[in-house]
Amino acid sequence: MAITRFAPSPTGYLHIGGLRTALYSYLWARKTKGTFRLRIEDTDTQRNNEAAMDAILEAFDWVGLSYDGTVEYQSKRLDIYKKYIQQLLDEGKAYYCYMSKEELDALREKQMANKETPRYDGTWRPEVDKTLPEIPQGVEPVVRIKSPNEGIITFIDGVRSVMNFDCAEVDDFVIARSNGMPTYNFVVTIDDALMNMTDVIRGDDHLTNTAKQIVIYEALGFDVPKFYHVPMINNPQGKKLSKRDGALDVMDYKRKGYLPEALLNFLVRLGWSNGDQEIFSMEEMLELFNPENINKSASSYNEEKLLWLNAHYIKNVSNDRLAKELEFFDCHLNGHDKKEMLLDLCKERAQTLIELKEAIEKILKVPTEYEVKGTKKFVKENTIKILESYVQILEENKDKLHLACDYELITKPFIEEFELKFPQLFQPIRIALTGGTQAPSVYDIMAILGIEEVKSRLNSAINVNFNKEL
Repeated sequence: MAITRFAPSPTGYLHIGGLRTALYSYLWARKTKGTFRLRIEDTDTQRNNEAAMDAILEAFDWVGLSYDGTVEYQSKRLDIYKKYIQQLLDEGKAYYCYMSKEELDALREKQMANKETPRYDGTWRPEVDKTLPEIPQGVEPVVRIKSPNEGIITFIDGVRSVMNFDCAEVDDFVIARSNGMPTYNFVVTIDDALMNMTDVIRGDDHLTNTAKQIVIYEALGFDVPKFYHVPMINNPQGKKLSKRDGALDVMDYKRKGYLPEALLNFLVRLGWSNGDQEIFSMEEMLELFNPENINKSASSYNEEKLLWLNAHYIKNVSNDRLAKELEFFDCHLNGHDKKEMLLDLCKERAQTLIELKEAIEKILKVPTEYEVKGTKKFVKENTIKILESYVQILEENKDKLHLACDYELITKPFIEEFELKFPQLFQPIRIALTGGTQAPSVYDIMAILGIEEVKSRLNSAINVNFNKEL
């Protein structure tokens, strides 16, 4: 049974890279009948954003990733961190460092000038037979951990296999700032250890942090979890994903008309695969996912693929679900007597819920203008007479017109009688009913609107001779 977590920092909104990490962690915990926890890393009080914190929880609720237990907030665990910092100080595994910022900057500049890797030089590190400098007045010290001076830090990464870090690359890093606040690497290690994490799935931008965290695990005698470092999501050009490319707040995807199933399906494939399969239900993800199969190379964001997936889910979820989702966009269909027919017709072409709403409104809303290009192309000298005759046919058969097939039954003989080509009749009707030439089947539109509304819209177009402004 795997115990995993997702631990975002509320300094910004949850983006899709973070959601993918959360999804992988969720799937592995649920597949193994383990535990998935949510932890908010909010110790950076100056950068915390309460709205972003709320948005993280809102995003989890929207996509349906349920977590176990209550949300853990690091800001409420400061006493725990300070206890372990003191333990390391008492055991001689950490020490106070009084080097000022100016001294650290000067040291860094000197090392860079000598083409050396910038690192703390151990000035305040206690050693046998070493005399430490005199403690300066007015300097609040930081706490540094004693990292190994030599050897190799080794761990097995579930994605990248064996990883080795030379201890010379890991200096005595700070675990508590001068104001007493513990640092990121320290609190993450303490939390993961005390929350019994068995598997830590995170972005590969944390890879270098892992060596430091292992130093802390070993200094405190904690078991080291299994790490999986997931490659980043790049834009189609292979560069870091930006907002323009799709690195949006997760809730922006809801606002743009995506279904959560489509977004999760899209994200699970950005770094993991099961042969050539593209469509995955949550049940299939849970059955098939294994972090050992996460790709070693970065994935590329593909908006066309996301739109394709979203169109698939729009077509395949229930109409009741679509009607509920459309309420978010102020499109209310519940109670409409043609709801099923309307959704069945419009969802076939929609890639997003916004497109679905627009298609629905194009049918339901009375046109306020007619497309100029369409009227010039399809409204000819005899069009008005043809439509007047067609309205008369509708009136004569109005008691028999209910379904699309009923309208088709009377229209085909009309076309033959007047020796028309289909666009000569259907495009003017489509313009009269919706204002434009791009719309679904005329028969379906008429069945949805009903005979009286169809006649009304046709007569309005006839009366103004399809003038653009009504």
